[in-house]
This record gives sequence, structure tokens and C-alpha cells, in this order.
Amino acid sequence: MTDAAPDTGSDARDRQTVDFDLHGLARIRLIEAAPADIRTVARQVGPIQAPVSGDADITIRFVDDVPLNGPLRIVGLDQGGYTDDAFLVLRSKHKSQGRVTVPIDQIGGRFEILCERGAAAVPQLIPILNLTVLARGALPLHASAFVIDGIGVAACGWSKGGKTETLLSFMRHGAQYVGDEWVYVTGDGKWLHGIPEPIRLWDWHLGQIPEYRALVSRKDRAKLSTIGALGSVHRGLPRRARRRLPGVHAFDRVMTLLEGQRHVDPPAEQLFGRERWVDKAPFDRLVFLGNAQVPGVQVEPIDPLEVAERMTFSHVHHRLGFLDYYWQFRYAFPDRPNRIVDEIESIERKLLRQVFANKTAFEVLHPHPVDIPGLFDAIRPHLG
Repeated sequence: MTDAAPDTGSDARDRQTVDFDLHGLARIRLIEAAPADIRTVARQVGPIQAPVSGDADITIRFVDDVPLNGPLRIVGLDQGGYTDDAFLVLRSKHKSQGRVTVPIDQIGGRFEILCERGAAAVPQLIPILNLTVLARGALPLHASAFVIDGIGVAACGWSKGGKTETLLSFMRHGAQYVGDEWVYVTGDGKWLHGIPEPIRLWDWHLGQIPEYRALVSRKDRAKLSTIGALGSVHRGLPRRARRRLPGVHAFDRVMTLLEGQRHVDPPAEQLFGRERWVDKAPFDRLVFLGNAQVPGVQVEPIDPLEVAERMTFSHVHHRLGFLDYYWQFRYAFPDRPNRIVDEIESIERKLLRQVFANKTAFEVLHPHPVDIPGLFDAIRPHLG
């Protein structure tokens, strides 16, 4: 996600109470939020602001300084900490900045997070939101989703397996956008919901589908061009010269870092237009994606319950960062477990099997990097 600029002195008159509603599946309320704080949360969960009647599931109260009851004990290298009664996520290497209290034992019910104003992000907000949705009987699914000719499709798999590429391939052919990264399936398995998060596009994506390059900001295009030019210079250095030239090893390290930055994250609305986003779609087809040593895109039927079993562990993988904080929390407060987190694998497996049951499902194997236009050509005939 793109970081927001810190808010370093907002006027108290600008602070607001703002609600976000994830299609009735979970509700977030911001209290005493400055405009920059509202923008930060909107970048994380999408522009789903809507009035919420009654109490919210997740309340985020913004404060100038998080109060500390007792000494702040550090866990790890400034990653987390705890006082006599609260667990804190430390958002920077400087202990005096970016403190956020998260009552992890209360996730799944109604609870309040204290967040210092100007934070670049509310830490672990998406995993916290997903656990809240799960506790209410719906399924957060690591997937992209779209509607093509009235058919609702969820495309899931391991990270980097081709979900975004499949979404892009179908959006080029007039599909409607539901979501990317995370979509939410109702407990009866009938409906898909999404949040219009930014879409991560790598340089090679834009090389294959240049019509989207024109929709990326000039600043982002300049970033990709600069990294690409430096990469060409780096690859063009003769082997003998690499041993003699001063500073080459430092250049190697810099290029290793820059290669990981050859992407941009434009808002979904910027790429597809707001009119092509639907917040609710039927769940008609399931596509299970994966990289493979195959000559082209291959599509075969698969048992949806096999997909459910595999996605159980894909989701475990995606929670590792959050679980690190949970274990720190249990270290700090051994007598304050969270039942949802402790039983998450069995809860999620049951829901995955429930919502995938009887779905028409296909496994799609492809080489990496995949031919993005070719994904549409291979998958569309199987969707009916």
C-alpha cells in the first residue's frame, strides 16, 4: 500500500468521526481522525466510507500520544512492546513515534485501537479486519474477482500465482472489477464482495498491456523508466570491468534493492474507472492458479474441496506477519488468548469447504512470467 504523508499538526477543528462499512460484513469507525488519517485508512481498506448505525466492530481512536501505564517493555527489535495493561505495535525504529495499542485478545468482537496521528498506516489493519469478518461467519479469500458476461469469478492461489494477471486479462475484455488481493465470500457461498484497493503493477505487466501504462501517473512512469535504464547499464557491464571498476559491488547491492521496486500501485478506480467496480457479484466459478514448468497456459477441472484444503495453508502463510505480533502479545499477556486466532486453521478450513462446495472449479497452470492476454484466451471458454 502507498504510505500517507505524516500529519504533523492538524487543527483539532479538522478532526472527524468517519465510518467505513465493508458491505455489512464488518464496520470500522475512526474517531478524532485528521484528514490525513482518514486518507491513510482509505488507502488500506478502499473508499468504502458509509454511515454506520450503532456500534462499530473496530473503533480506531486517533490521539496525539498513546498513554502508557507503567514502563514500556520492548519485544524484539522495536517491533512490539507492552505496558502493565496494553500491547503496542511500534511503527518506527524510534520508540517515541508511531505507537499503536492493539487489544489482540479482543479481535473478533468489538474493540478499540489507539493510534497516534500521522501514522503511515494502521498496522495489521487488513489481517485484523479479516479476522473480524471470519468471526462473523463470512470468508476473507486471498483472490482477485471479476464479472464477465454476468458470470462471477474468484481467482485464487498462492502469492504470485497469477491472480492479478488474470484480473487484468479479463478487465481488458470488458469485465467488471470486484476486488484484487482480498475478496469476501458470504457464508452461504453465493456472493463475492471486494474492496477497491490499489493494484500492484510490475514493469513487465505494463510491457504486455501498454494501454494501462498510459493510465499510470507520469511520476510512476518516470520511476519505472529510471530503474529500467539503470538495470540496462548494470547488465551491460563487462565481466572483466566488474572486477576492476570501483564501486561496482555497491552498484550491485543498489540494483538488487531497485529491482524489487519495479512496480507501481495505482488506485483501481484510476485503471478501470469507478463505473466498472461492482461491490457485490455472484460466486459462479472458481479458478485456482499456479506457476508451473509448462509450455503455455493449461486449464483442467479440479475438485473445489481440494482447492479449499490448499487455500487453508495459503491463508496461514499470509497471516505470518500478524501471528508474529500475536505471539508477542501472548508473551506479554499469557493469560489473554484469542480463541479465533488459536483455532483459525480449523475455522477457516470449514468455511472454505462450505463456500467452495459444489462450485465449478478449474486449475490453471502457466509459466512465469505469464502471457497475460493468453490467460483470457485459455480460461474464458471454460467459464460457460
